Amino acid sequence: MIISGIVNPQLQSLLCRVRHTNSLVLADVGFPSWPGLETVDLSLVRGVPTVLQVLQALRGQWQCGEIFMAQEFVAHNDRRTRAAFAKACGGAALRFEPHVAFKQRVPHAIGLIRTGDPIQYANMILVSA
Repeated sequence: MIISGIVNPQLQSLLCRVRHTNSLVLADVGFPSWPGLETVDLSLVRGVPTVLQVLQALRGQWQCGEIFMAQEFVAHNDRRTRAAFAKACGGAALRFEPHVAFKQRVPHAIGLIRTGDPIQYANMILVSA
């Protein structure tokens, strides 16, 4: 029995299939369903878990080299929220692009992890190093 790290078997299975340069979507509570894209829904109630909580768990077991977010995240969130997200990215390059361009990347991901996070535009596309 796994006693540390990520214990969700569906999430572990998804992570094990992400290879070098593959991407994974980490989504907020409002992100739409994406037909044909494997989704691991971790949302329990609004706000649980957050994108940053899941990112922290992922970063402990999975190497991320680049992270994409929508430019709208910057416009819709305060300095403190933006700083928390930047810090959580650690050494990964954080890149912002228009939300439309962000959503065009989604179908190319290996899977999607949905959280309960209510922060606007908190979605991230994590690219494996």
